[in-house]
Amino acid sequence: MEGVRLDKWLWAARFFKTRALAIAAIESGKVHVDGARAKPAKEMHLEAILNIRRGDETLEVVVKGISTQRRGAPEAALLYEETLASQQKRSEMALSKPMGIRERGEGRPTKRQRRQIHQFLGN
Repeated sequence: MEGVRLDKWLWAARFFKTRALAIAAIESGKVHVDGARAKPAKEMHLEAILNIRRGDETLEVVVKGISTQRRGAPEAALLYEETLASQQKRSEMALSKPMGIRERGEGRPTKRQRRQIHQFLGN
């Protein structure tokens, strides 16, 4: 197999749940092939470098295999290899994000604060 469409490859490699989501990401500029914006029909080739933005994370992967069929996650992981720089950047981002930590009083009111609000409003 010589090549496959970019949207189909992204779907087969399990970066996106559907081809429609892959097409939307490509058209909105969230996927770059070899440093340039691409179209969904761009033919993928081995050793191509993809930059994929999903939410807050940015992945840089090298294409190691070509497939048109969506298979299980272990087989899909063989289609690409994430670069070392991308792995380090994602781990730094994960460490810099505070998870589950918030100051007391931020967010939803406590039970006591709700009672005070109801008493003040006269409800």
